[in-house]
Amino acid sequence: MVAMTKTYDPAEFPAFAVTVDIVVLTMAKGQLHALFVQRGEDPFAGMWALPGGFKGPSETLDEAAHRELLEETGVDGARLLRQFGAYGDPGRDPRMNVVTVAYVAVIRDIGTPAASADAAAAALLPVDEALSGGISLAFDHETILRDAVERVRTDLELTGTATAFLPQTFTLAELRAVYEAVWNVRFDAANFRKRVLVDDGWVIPTGKRAQPGASGGKPAELYRAGRRWKDGSPVRRRRVAG
Repeated sequence: MVAMTKTYDPAEFPAFAVTVDIVVLTMAKGQLHALFVQRGEDPFAGMWALPGGFKGPSETLDEAAHRELLEETGVDGARLLRQFGAYGDPGRDPRMNVVTVAYVAVIRDIGTPAASADAAAAALLPVDEALSGGISLAFDHETILRDAVERVRTDLELTGTATAFLPQTFTLAELRAVYEAVWNVRFDAANFRKRVLVDDGWVIPTGKRAQPGASGGKPAELYRAGRRWKDGSPVRRRRVAG
């Protein structure tokens, strides 16, 4: 146990608040989407923001993140939340000096978000629009979103994160769409298939096929994730030469 210094006076240090902000990513209509709430009160009333809020004095950071996500959107993603950064630049919050701890979660099926009493709305919006300025975000949430997406881009290459976006059974086209959306690239379908099927530990045929599409044709084969995803990914991110 560390003894309290008798001369220590908390009043000598500037007070600040701690918040949590949560980036929830999912795939919708072949695009990478994030979960946002529309602020119902100042500051930034009417603007879109990441779910989050102030940490209570008796809460851990993880508990605060779980509570805020559930209260503001109705989404229960506690198991999947991971810390990835902290932000405390002066002036990031006009109310007071605020340090926020950021979390990210990849959720395959969010359902219909439900806004809380202090939020005007909750919705899934395309990440590309938010990062290109098509959607104005409150506070420094564009920076936080950008950092979260970059973290997931790295995880996609090093871990089995790609399968976290997908249902239990999926087509190779759905798997390819995850990589294309997160990395903002396009893969040749035949080459992608060859990479994924080079080792039978990545995906395993289920013997079933997807529902027929509107254009007809033979339905795509369904797969499930194999044992190799715990070791990384069969696909590597393209690097642009500097």
